[in-house]
Amino acid sequence: MAAKLKDIGEQLRKRMHETTEVTVEWLKTVVRGYFQYHAVPGNEQRLWGFRKDALRLWLRTLRRRGQRSRWKWESFQERLGALIPEVEVLRPYPDVRFAERIQGRNRVR
Repeated sequence: MAAKLKDIGEQLRKRMHETTEVTVEWLKTVVRGYFQYHAVPGNEQRLWGFRKDALRLWLRTLRRRGQRSRWKWESFQERLGALIPEVEVLRPYPDVRFAERIQGRNRVR
């Protein structure tokens, strides 16, 4: 997670002067891809942490765009944070997957 956040921070720094729409679309794909790989049951807290840290990095980059930036966390969350996907578990629990695969048969056969 730390390596991916570091990479996101570097990319946001390079994309600092792009439009907000372009950055939103890029960040959506990055966060959605991370969630699709890591969204297993029991991992919700880490995913919320990843999302919050990615938004924090983006806010820091936006604040560095100009000397008169007055972005506050609350207004950032309302305006731009709502555009980034929320955390959701995309895979079922392992016992549900196992039960679907077996479907009442003897697993030895």
